Amino acid sequence: MVLDLFSGIGGFSLGLERAGMETVAFCEYDERCRKVLKKHWPDVPQYNDIRTLTAEKLKADGIENIHAICGGFPCQDVSFAGLGVGLDGERSGLWSEYKRLIGEIRPRVAIIENVTALLVRGLDRVLCDLASLGYDAEWHCIPASSVGAHHQRDRVWIIAYPNELANGQQYINAKAWNDIKNHNPAVANTDSQRGCSRAARFKNAEDARQSSGYSWHQREGMGIWDAEPDVGRVANGVPERTHRLKQLGNAVVPQIPEIIGRAIMETEA
Repeated sequence: MVLDLFSGIGGFSLGLERAGMETVAFCEYDERCRKVLKKHWPDVPQYNDIRTLTAEKLKADGIENIHAICGGFPCQDVSFAGLGVGLDGERSGLWSEYKRLIGEIRPRVAIIENVTALLVRGLDRVLCDLASLGYDAEWHCIPASSVGAHHQRDRVWIIAYPNELANGQQYINAKAWNDIKNHNPAVANTDSQRGCSRAARFKNAEDARQSSGYSWHQREGMGIWDAEPDVGRVANGVPERTHRLKQLGNAVVPQIPEIIGRAIMETEA
């Protein structure tokens, strides 16, 4: 049973449910995103503000025995594209609410996602916060290209769990992480190679562009996929186009939570 925080349009839950988990509640601030969630998960309760969500409120609403919490807290204050305020920022500072809920609910596992800038702008604090709750953690940087996307979209994924579950050992089977790399062996290499792995299948940039429909460009004599998806191809005239683009841009790639979810299910079996 999963509590999905910062739910967006449900990428986390889509992946985890493919792995056999069940989402029992969403928490999402954006009204338009909540409409998308309502369409695809009409029977799952929604909450609109993590700052007011508590374990007591969930219990009062009949939502108990939460096995897992997932979510990618806002990245704007952490991202290199921002001002670098980090976890003290108004938006990325919502990590403190995520931490609070982990402490109140005490799930067997928490899955946390954010931009890789977190590695130098707050990962130490996140890990210390988890340790203060009695949680151990392991983390890996997994790009979208590792599961077949035509862009890099590199992200850090943190899996946290009560200390006693691992007993000093790695909680998630290392094979599960290797399975991710097996989708695209080049992800184990440098960032530039990581972006080129699919491009190498084509003779030139034009072949790649026409085949994929995704943005691909030349940089210093080599072709590389864009860092983020080119969602600008959405046709003009689509209702609420800019809001849909924002939702897509903020969404996680469901295939990665699916692989992580399968690893967790295997561990817990």
